[in-house]
This record gives sequence, structure tokens and C-alpha cells, in this order.
Amino acid sequence: MSEGTEHSSSLALLHHRHHLPQQQQHQQPPPASPSVAGAIIRGYRKGNWTLHETLILITAKRLDDDRRTGGSSSSSSAHCSPSAAVSATAAVVPRSAEQRWKWVENYCWRNGCLRSQNQCNDKWDNLLRDYKKVRGYEARADASAGELPSYWAMERHERKERNLPTNLAAEVFEALTDVLGRRTARRSNAAATPVSSLPPPPPPLPSPPRLPQAPLNPTAPPSVPAPAPPPAPPAHPSASVAAPDAVEMSSGSSESEENDDGAGTAEPEAKRRRLGSSVVRSATVLARTLLSCEEKREQRHREMVEIEERRLRLEEERTEIRRQEFAGLVSAINDLSSAIQSLVANQRNGDHR
Repeated sequence: MSEGTEHSSSLALLHHRHHLPQQQQHQQPPPASPSVAGAIIRGYRKGNWTLHETLILITAKRLDDDRRTGGSSSSSSAHCSPSAAVSATAAVVPRSAEQRWKWVENYCWRNGCLRSQNQCNDKWDNLLRDYKKVRGYEARADASAGELPSYWAMERHERKERNLPTNLAAEVFEALTDVLGRRTARRSNAAATPVSSLPPPPPPLPSPPRLPQAPLNPTAPPSVPAPAPPPAPPAHPSASVAAPDAVEMSSGSSESEENDDGAGTAEPEAKRRRLGSSVVRSATVLARTLLSCEEKREQRHREMVEIEERRLRLEEERTEIRRQEFAGLVSAINDLSSAIQSLVANQRNGDHR
């Protein structure tokens, strides 16, 4: 009996040792994506982004926002054990920007978008800039009641003339609207959650019981009655005279206030006149300066024309002198040839004789 018990316990121990590594392998969390990605040398794609790659990047950013705020794990952690809830809460700890963009790169890489985290970051910034331009223009177009054409109805050259992005697709715009709308809703919920989650105020503390008042000392001396106030002096005749003075002073102060108000209103008027006169003087000086510059420019133009005409005349004179020189040279050569011919003829005539 004891041998059978030992045999069964040894089999159970072997079975436990055999299945323990598998359970540990299943329970072990997957390695962090940045470390795995760092061990792999990736060949990143360059050039323009396709529509498919752009949509993958937007999806990665939306999932990264959900992952950072814990929106996807909050509903599932409510039905899990306390240890799983603690691990889910630990997974929502904010990470650095480099780690977040590395996570976006890994997601894009798994879905066929072979881009680096720097490329994803730059592309996301460009997308947000183009989205804000188009969204602002669409808001102005809606407010103009049909005076401005819609962005989606314009051609590329029309978008370029209005300083708008020329190649923003409608699918990309809708996806960005969804992502930014989720962010806005999250922020509004985060701002409203502390107010709604505040506990009710505690009940007021009970008032302390009143202490019984001590009885008055019967041996205290009786209170001495206060002396009667002295009779009022008779009205002085100067009081009746002072009343008109007070009225005059009040009227004088009101007049001074009116004068101050008038001075206050007159001061801006004088300042406005001085400013207007200074503007007129500045405009006059500017006009004179422009006229003098224009006159100098015309004078310079006339001088340049005169110099050009003089140069042309010199060229013509030089050409005429060269032509006369060539004509004189030709005539001299002709005279020389005729003289040589006459000399040769004379020699021939002398030989014949």
C-alpha cells in the first residue's frame, strides 16, 4: 500500500515538473517591443507615403491613445481578479515619447508599413498641420454661405492658390477627425470625472453644549447711573451763513468736475489733432522723398541714354576712320602697282631698242 502511494506521488511530481515550464511560458508576459525591435535590423522604406501606410499610422496612433489612457483595458479589468486589475493598472503607466513612437513603429511594421519612428513622428506632425488647415477652411466655407468652394470640390491648382494642402484624402481627414474627437471626449470626461466622483460632504459637527452661566455676585456694588448729557448750545447765526457756503462749495466742486470732464474730452481731441498733423507732415515728407527719388531716377536714365548715344557716335567715327584707312591703303596699293607696271613697260621698251 505504501509502495503504491509513493509511486503515485512520484508520478504526480513528474507530471507537475513537466507541466510547470509550459505554465510559466504561458503566464510569462511578452517581451517589450522596443527591446525586440532593437535586436532586429530593419530596412525602412523611404519616399512618399501611400494612403494605406497613412491609414495604418492613424490607426496606430488611435490605439496608442487608447493604450495610454487605459480605455481598452478598463472594461476587461472590471471582470478580472484583483491581481489582473493591478497588472492592467500598471500597464497604463505613462511612458516616454520615444517609447510610444517605438510602439507605433512596431505596430506599423507588423501591418506592412515599413517606416521608422522618426518618419512616423514627422508624418503625424504634417498630417495634423494639413488637417488643421483644411478644417479651418471648411469652417470658413460653411460660414460664408456658399461664397467659398468646398475643399473637396477644388482642383489641385485651386488648393495651391489658396495655400491649402493639395493631396489630403477624404479617408485620412475622416480618420483624423475620429482620433481627435476621441481625444477631445477623453479630455472632457477627465475634466468631468473629478467633479462627479467627489464623495458627499461630511455631516456638520454637533454644536458643543453650552456651559451654565455663573450667577451674578450679590455683593457687587450697584451700578452708578451715567450723568445726563449737557444741554445743546443754541444755534449760532453763522451756521445759517455756512449752509450757503457749503452749497456754493458743492456747486463749485461739480463745476470743477465738469471742467475736468471737459478737459478730459478735449485732451484726446487735441491729441488727435496733433497726431493728424504729424501724419500729414509725415505723408508730405514721404511724398517729397518719392518725387525726388523719381526725378533722380529719370535724370540717371537720361544720363545713361546720353552715354549710350555718345558711345554709338564714337563707334561710328571709329568705323568711318577705319574705312578711310582701308580706302587709302587700297589706293596706295593701286598706285604702287600702276607705277610698277609703268616701270616694267619702260624697261621692256629700252630693251627692244
